[in-house]
Amino acid sequence: MSPDRHDRPSRDTADLVDAPFEAAIHALVHADHGDPFSVLGPHDGPDGTWQVRGLFPDARTVEVVDAATGTTLAEARRVHPHGFWLAALDGPQRAYRLRIDFGTGAMEFEDAYRFGPWLGELDRHLFAEGTHLRLWERLGAHPTEIDGVAGTAFAVWAPNARRVSVVGDFCNWDGRRLPMRLHHGIGIWEIFVPHAGRGDLYKFEIKGPDGTMLPLKADPMAFQAEAPPRTASVVHGTPPWTWADGDWLERRPDTSDLHSPMSIYEVHLGSWKRGPENRYLTYRELADELIPYVAEMGFTHIEMLPVTEYPFDGSWGYQPVGLFAPTSRFGTPEDFRYFVEAAHRAGIGILLDWVPGHFPTDPHGLGLFDGTHLYEHADPRQGFHQDWNTLIYNYGRREVQNFLLANALFWLDRYHLDGLRMDAVASMLYLDYSRKAGEWVPNRFGGRENLDAIELLRRTNELAYGEQPGAITVAEESTAWPAVSRPTYLGGLGFGYKWNMGWMHDTLNYMSKDPVHRRWHHHNLTFGLIYAFSENFVLPLSHDEVVHGKGSLLNKMPGDRWQKFANLRAYFGFMWTHPGKKLLFMGGEFAQEREWSHDRGLDWFLLGLPDHEGVQRLIRDLNHLYRELPALHRLDCDPAGFEWLEANDSETSVLAFLRKDGAGRMTATVCNFTPLPRQGYRLGVPAEGWWAERLNTDAERYGGSNVGNGGGVRTEEVPAHGRPYSLSLTLPPLGTVVLEFQTEPA
Repeated sequence: MSPDRHDRPSRDTADLVDAPFEAAIHALVHADHGDPFSVLGPHDGPDGTWQVRGLFPDARTVEVVDAATGTTLAEARRVHPHGFWLAALDGPQRAYRLRIDFGTGAMEFEDAYRFGPWLGELDRHLFAEGTHLRLWERLGAHPTEIDGVAGTAFAVWAPNARRVSVVGDFCNWDGRRLPMRLHHGIGIWEIFVPHAGRGDLYKFEIKGPDGTMLPLKADPMAFQAEAPPRTASVVHGTPPWTWADGDWLERRPDTSDLHSPMSIYEVHLGSWKRGPENRYLTYRELADELIPYVAEMGFTHIEMLPVTEYPFDGSWGYQPVGLFAPTSRFGTPEDFRYFVEAAHRAGIGILLDWVPGHFPTDPHGLGLFDGTHLYEHADPRQGFHQDWNTLIYNYGRREVQNFLLANALFWLDRYHLDGLRMDAVASMLYLDYSRKAGEWVPNRFGGRENLDAIELLRRTNELAYGEQPGAITVAEESTAWPAVSRPTYLGGLGFGYKWNMGWMHDTLNYMSKDPVHRRWHHHNLTFGLIYAFSENFVLPLSHDEVVHGKGSLLNKMPGDRWQKFANLRAYFGFMWTHPGKKLLFMGGEFAQEREWSHDRGLDWFLLGLPDHEGVQRLIRDLNHLYRELPALHRLDCDPAGFEWLEANDSETSVLAFLRKDGAGRMTATVCNFTPLPRQGYRLGVPAEGWWAERLNTDAERYGGSNVGNGGGVRTEEVPAHGRPYSLSLTLPPLGTVVLEFQTEPA
């Protein structure tokens, strides 16, 4: 297409602008040139001369000056009415700067188009392969210095774009000013922008393959973002940090393996506690308040609901846009690092709820990023989540898989996080997840398994465990998919742990029943032991159980107020001594009464009431007992660590079991899920001696009626339950007692 006559150069510049050059200028000023570096910046001219060319639409004058002395080398001429300037210079090319007057006085600038590529040959090769596992070191926005000039290198993947410009504070958000260099074959656009630095706001202006100008896009690999509802990316980079958690990282493998106690406090950082006028606490305030609280309560880990930047508060972070940026709601990346380091100083691991399953349709996000279905599947049967109105990653595209793999490693490497809990794994594994017949596309074998997602999950787990000693991965997987937490070399998915959703549903269903009816549902408590060791399980009482009209844990319990609290305490005693690692959502530890809301803090005033304070004291004691007694955690994921003592007494709703550590130490848990105290309950045990009552959920200190066994019980040579010795126990109403075997009283 020939240039419009109103866009043609003036006659006095015709000697500098031939027809092809004129067409290139036309494309540039109309934001439609795919190779701006071939036109802009320094270029050889005719007869041993050289030229400096620039696009400055609002400039009044442009001069080329010597970089060292500041003396004028040449005055540029406007050769196009839309602001294309050209200066012709004699002699060899030399370092220069631009002196530009935009109407407020002359200022000097470095020319972005005189600098070479930011990406090296190895970077381009690895990206083309989909194996650039430290992608965050090259893509995104990196404050750096090139040839002694400070600025920021920007790089973004948009292979189908006709043109990409970086826009921001540094160019008055004018997409004509800084069109980027394209690396053909890999689709990465990049530019080094002198003077741009940390704190500058920016986005990418992208023209799609059909010429459509897209909404301004946030950087998919931005390391910081504006606080919502604003959506710009913030130049931050990955500056070197000096960490002081070396001791923690060295001992971390011993805090997260299958034999270690693991009690996880699940937290939504925005609503754990609020400041004055209902404001968010900052990462630093949370470090100073949340971390000591968790340590004092005896939890070993904090699992954060997603903190990767997200636009909508109501998604709780599960619809992220900035996977490489900790949300600015609570502070800066440095503030987040402070939070993590504070946790490690206190001996607490930090797990991130990571969301590789989907992303939202917000116009500044990943959807139709370069005008095509780049990150998501084009076919809505594969690329659109009907349940959540979100987009699904195209896991089969090597660049997308590379993006997600690098992101997982980024959080473990850059922020020293101790593990990833992967959200909605079931939705990734099945092509027909929540879809009717005809609404999904079978895999190449005709099956329903998402082979590309499976490959991603396996590779993520291999890399996490292979590159970060002591880090763990946990799957929220709600189906019977086999070997989720088994190594990939054995055919598993490679996760370290899996949430035991079946246990959670069955046991909460049981606890919701009136005790008079529980005899008919006894199997809900015992069924979980049939499969308890088929995976490495975490027992989850998560945020999902206290929202959307489900009510709080306390209000799931039947009976009057005393019975509700007693039921909850007995349930916690059962859970903490049951095989499997533990997870409890915030507020559950003091029996929050209202359903959780992300818009307000927890009801901490309830701790002024004895019943709530008693539950909190119980959770603290359970955590410390769980950590103290190897029998309660050493073989959490091994059938050798468990033995039923009484599994069939449905008539009285009593059950009892042993926990063992494999070295002769053992505990017995006895639960009475009726409001009737039981005197002289005969329970067979495998060893003669003293069984100390280490915890009783009906103790007065927890708000109970103080029915118990006076500190412990000695065995009698009375056979019961097929064993030569037995205990005559007093079982408290709606209570759980934990007994530790000792030869003699301590």
